Amino acid sequence: MSGRNRPCPSASQVCYALSFSGQPPRVLIVDTSPPWWSETCSVLCEALENFLSLASILEGPSRVPLLSLYAVNLLQECLLPFVQVKGNLIRLHSCVEELRSLPKEGCTQPRPDLLKQAVLDSLQQYKHYTHHATMGNNLKSSSVEVTVFSSRPGHAVLKQLEQGLKDSDLVSMRRLLVVHIAVEQNLPGRDPAWSQEPSSTENMEETSDLMLGAEMDLQLVENSVVAVENLLKTWLHDQSGEREHLQLLLPAPGQMPHGPKTNPVPRPNSVCIKCDMQERLVSPALLPGTPDLGAKTESVRDFQPQNKKLSSQSPPPQQLRVIKTLRADGVCQSVLYGLPLIVRPTTCWQLDWDEMESNHQTFHALCHILRNRDWILLVRLEPEFGSGSHVFSYYVLQSSGSLSLLLKPVLTRELMLPCSLPMSNEDPPLNSLTMVEKCLEQLEEDPVFNPLCTLSKLYPYLKMRGMLSRPYGAQTHNQGRGQRRNINRPAEGSTTRQQGRVRATVAPLVSAPQAKMSRPPLTLSHSHAHTHTLCLLDSDAHQ
Repeated sequence: MSGRNRPCPSASQVCYALSFSGQPPRVLIVDTSPPWWSETCSVLCEALENFLSLASILEGPSRVPLLSLYAVNLLQECLLPFVQVKGNLIRLHSCVEELRSLPKEGCTQPRPDLLKQAVLDSLQQYKHYTHHATMGNNLKSSSVEVTVFSSRPGHAVLKQLEQGLKDSDLVSMRRLLVVHIAVEQNLPGRDPAWSQEPSSTENMEETSDLMLGAEMDLQLVENSVVAVENLLKTWLHDQSGEREHLQLLLPAPGQMPHGPKTNPVPRPNSVCIKCDMQERLVSPALLPGTPDLGAKTESVRDFQPQNKKLSSQSPPPQQLRVIKTLRADGVCQSVLYGLPLIVRPTTCWQLDWDEMESNHQTFHALCHILRNRDWILLVRLEPEFGSGSHVFSYYVLQSSGSLSLLLKPVLTRELMLPCSLPMSNEDPPLNSLTMVEKCLEQLEEDPVFNPLCTLSKLYPYLKMRGMLSRPYGAQTHNQGRGQRRNINRPAEGSTTRQQGRVRATVAPLVSAPQAKMSRPPLTLSHSHAHTHTLCLLDSDAHQ
């Protein structure tokens, strides 16, 4: 179903209510001084164009509310004053084309004060914008983040900005990031002093004092579209940071677990672990007008056919082409999204006996091999003939203990957000390890997760909603009675036994006769009957 026809609440289902409320406006300053600009122009412009194409079309809260772009060479030039990113792709695209058309040849000595002047000019421009623009409630940040892209030595650029801005008013600047695009190794005859440098900077404590509290960083990236694009995609993360996103409560050491009938309110002596949540991908459900992208597993509405008109011919089956095999332990669960689907061998009655038997055996052999070799299949959805869509969607197929496969969408490079989490090779402190172990020992252990034993109190909630909303027949009956008599009428919102008893005005449908079986059910030689139980088996637990 097209994103244009998808109701607006679908975006709020993906983004929680308070997300992206403090996203800062962005200022991008590009150093276009030759000869480095000839090496980085195509890379930076392509990465910027890819990023803006994604950020400007995302539904839901705006993750990059405002953007301004400066180009610095012999002069500073504001190619894009502050504009809204969402829904403004045409203007953003023209700005990228203007940046791409800047001269790439020549030999100039860059003026060190131009970058500083561009930073100050952007801050002044933002002050004017906040005073005169009518943004409503979309602009909730009082400070901007400035990012400087340059191929000159990063430490030198950082030092110049530090010295040039030390006496300036930087209250409206939250952070200044200098990004050094390393291209020295690609330019022959360069002085050995122009060498790559680490991502960290020195004397950051002194820099923080000079910047009046503004954060100042240096980051080194390689001269590739993927690297620059990943750095820009960090802007899509939730930048609020005012408080933790999640609190994980563990039972206190030695505390007995709550019984099934006790109040599950956490006790004051519970161990609280505060956590932040970070998105692993941009949900494709936020992308409008992409019915073939493969994201449409976020809600039940996504399984509705795109064309609601009745057709005499059923649509052709979708095709998944197997691309490669993957090791099961090499697939990270964080790159999978959406609702899983169960894939089983078909029981279509139009197939003859031999074809159905052969298909069943082939499916069984595939499941057997994938399970024994611990493999996962990477598959690609083939576009429908004549659809005109060239966007591919990818899935993974995983075997289970039963005769079935689990199908889940997998993200692609365009939707991936940067995620560099530190790896710890050291053991935690002994006191913390002992405390957490005692906390976890209080919990009940189950070898298999059984969702039938997990209740969400959904039924009482639905019953309460149903009692508050009057049936149509009861409402009509009450209105007619109210016109005749107003005495002893029940209060608004109350229900009585008579109101709840509504006579059926529509006769029940006659049950249709059972369709005649054209052939007896198929019984395969290697299949066997299963007894249905309420508890899940170990082999089916992950489905």
